[in-house]
Parts: sequence; C-alpha cells; structure tokens
Amino acid sequence: MKSQIKKIENYIPEEPIESVKERLGLKKLVRLSANENPFGTSPKVKEAILKWNFGEENRYPDGYASDLRNKIADFIGVIPEKLVFGVGLDEIITMISRIFLETGDEVILSKPTFSEYALHAQIEGAKVIEVPCLSENGHYDFEGFLKQITNKTKVIWVCNPNNPTGTYEEVSTLKAFFDQVPDNVLILLDEAYIHYVTKNNSTSFLPELDNYKNVMLLRTFSKAYGLANYRVGYAVMNENLANYMQAVRLPYNLNSLAQVAAIAALADQDFINNSVEKTRIERDNWEHFFKESKIKYYSSQANFVFFNFPAANKLADELLRNGYQIRRGLLKDWLRVTIGSEEDGVKLRSIISKNK
Repeated sequence: MKSQIKKIENYIPEEPIESVKERLGLKKLVRLSANENPFGTSPKVKEAILKWNFGEENRYPDGYASDLRNKIADFIGVIPEKLVFGVGLDEIITMISRIFLETGDEVILSKPTFSEYALHAQIEGAKVIEVPCLSENGHYDFEGFLKQITNKTKVIWVCNPNNPTGTYEEVSTLKAFFDQVPDNVLILLDEAYIHYVTKNNSTSFLPELDNYKNVMLLRTFSKAYGLANYRVGYAVMNENLANYMQAVRLPYNLNSLAQVAAIAALADQDFINNSVEKTRIERDNWEHFFKESKIKYYSSQANFVFFNFPAANKLADELLRNGYQIRRGLLKDWLRVTIGSEEDGVKLRSIISKNK
C-alpha cells in the first residue's frame, strides 16, 4: 500500500435521506447540504429514458459517447476532440491527478475549496499547498498563489464560482492571473457552478481557452442540469492534453442511460434558465437576510451561500431537528446552505433568527 494512503481520512458522503429521517424520527427532511438542484430535472430526461431501447442492457455503451460529444461540442462551440467525459467530475479529477502528478510534485489550491482536489493529489503523493481565501470577501488570493509557485508546482486548481464560498472571479481577473503562471504548470478551472452566475452576460472562461494551452476547463451535469444521480462530467482542453486523458480513461465509463439523459437535459435550456432564475431570486433573499441580520457571509454566484455563525454545529443540529440538513465542517464556524424553494427559505431563516 502507498504510504500516503494510510494518512488519508475516508470521505464521508451525505447520509441517505431516509436513513436520517428514521434515525431522528422526522416525517420530512429537506437536504440542502449537497448543492443539488432542488427544482429537479427536466421532464424531457424522463421522456428520453423511457424511449430508450431496453433490449440493449447486455451491450456495452458507446465508449466514445459520440452523440453526446457532438451535441456538447456544437452547443459550446468547440471541436469534439477537445472533450473528455467522466463519471461525474469525480472521475475527471481522478484522471487528471493520475496523469499529471507524481510523488514530490506540488499542487496549489484555495482554502476552503472542493475537497477532492487535495484528496487525489495526496493519493498520488503530491504536496498540497493551501492559500487561504481573502477573509474580507472570500475571493481567491491570486497574489498568494503566485508567491507559492516553485519549480515543483505541477497543478493549480481554481473553482469558479468557488465551492464552498460561492465567490465568482471575473474572466479578466483569471486572465491576469493565468498570464503570470508558467506554461509548464497545468491550471484546472472547475466551472461546475458557472450556469448560476447572473452578474454579467460573459461569465465563462471558455471563449479564452484556445489562448491558454495549459488551462483545462471542467463542467458537470450534476448541478443546474439536475442530473446528479446520472454522473456526467466533462473537461474541455487542447487536443494534446485530451489525448493523454483518453489514454487512461476507462472504456465504456459513461453508461447509455447517462448519455441519453445528458443529451435530453442539454436540449432543454428553458429548464436551465428557469432553475437559474428561481435560484437567483432566492439567493437574493438569503443575502438580504444575512445583511439585515448582520451575519457575515460571502456574496455568492452559485446555488448556495456560505455564512459565518458562532456555534455553527449547534445551529446545524437545530435545523436538522426541524427537517433541514445543511453542510457543516468545511471551515470552523461556517455553514453552507444550498438554495432551495422560497417556502423552505422562509422557514430556515426564521429558525436562524431565533437562534442568533
């Protein structure tokens, strides 16, 4: 066994909803801890799944995901060869770490950010360098990143909007930072929550990607598209990097139903726009509440809000007793709440007010 594996703590996934309800004697539990889309999935997905040829269960799926590949490539305006698919972004992150990291390499990331970046770096024996976010607003400290770059730096992770802070970095800000990163350092730009950015019309770094051969952009169908259970993620990159990724990608990694679901979801942009608008309205309600209540929070452009609360675990327990599960343990005295329905938001904010 690799010595570094012995030092890694097991990832503890969300406890199943029915299990939590039974354990706590709850009639209802609203999970607002996993950044899932509370507005569900496009009805076109169910229609497409039911039309699938269920006589093909004994056949392997299209290992190249040809139809899905071509439709996404056409939708985002790239050639199909630039795309690599994974079973959620989890598999993409695993592939990246396996290919590009060796023992002794250094990986730079923000603190806090998505935990799997560090996890897979540690599995490969790389050293993780954490740069705390700017305490006043939760944004990336890119100057701090630049100071940490050495000849051992192999990978830099940027999650935009960042999970769990929800903060969004402008394309111009990213370009200014990327221009100062050496070409031999791979920059991973995770845009899992990019669909929720509403502050301007040009939100994604995708149009700039061809200008940076060392930048890889990641997307998922698990959030705005509401396909978390189907596990579909993909990365966009130059063809040279894509060839390396394809070399280690497991064959037939994306099953046929997942491909069918993603194609149907992609076609229903009205569902995406509706989900994003409802999220924006309720996100504004949350931020107004935090501002009026003088509760510190980071302004979010994602489908969640990160806020500071003394005795955070006590509040999380109280919310759970009332049937609401939110995310704890990401940073001391901080909690992350996924944006839900307006009705649930009203109830949650009432409970928080009573526990101030």
